[in-house]
Amino acid sequence: MMPINEMILFALAALIMVLSPGPNMIYLISRSLSQGKKAGIISLFGIMCGFLFHILMVSFGLTAIFFAVPYAFMIVKFLGVGYLLYLAYKTATSNNKIFEAGNQLKADSAIKLFNAGLLTNVLNPKMAIFYLSFFPQFIKPEYGSILGQSFQLGIIQIMISFIVNFLIVVSAAKMASWFSKKPIWLKIQKWFMASVLSGLAIKMAFTKAK
Repeated sequence: MMPINEMILFALAALIMVLSPGPNMIYLISRSLSQGKKAGIISLFGIMCGFLFHILMVSFGLTAIFFAVPYAFMIVKFLGVGYLLYLAYKTATSNNKIFEAGNQLKADSAIKLFNAGLLTNVLNPKMAIFYLSFFPQFIKPEYGSILGQSFQLGIIQIMISFIVNFLIVVSAAKMASWFSKKPIWLKIQKWFMASVLSGLAIKMAFTKAK
């Protein structure tokens, strides 16, 4: 069982990540603005299933690697350091045009909305790479089953992501108006997010395998 303080730290990190404007947020806001809250919520369930898919794949993958390869835990962590620094760089240098997706999406059926949300995540290899980089910071063999810890983190991440994205869907129009009036927030968010990712990379680099 993971210590409570580790789960709280992960929850805070997951909250910061989900608050960062990205493809999921753009898609959900676009759907909500163009087709209403119901379409946004259906799309959200598809995205959540996409998260679940990646978490399952990463959880079983980490377990297999850690048991099969000596020092694999440390190797994965340092690969993660490089990827997190890459994400920080991309975040700092990106031109985030979150609302240029606008409301030009055509109306779709519930099945298409769900599938579109699902495929938004499932077909994005960066999601799997991100989880593979992020999870090892908080998973430690001395806490017990690697698989069990991965599922614990996955459940926390999905719950936080669902709550935040649900609030985004139900308040999409207000959020769009607020961001358009205060574009400086997107610039502040961009550098804040880059700093968070860099900090996580440094924390991972100095974490010792036990």
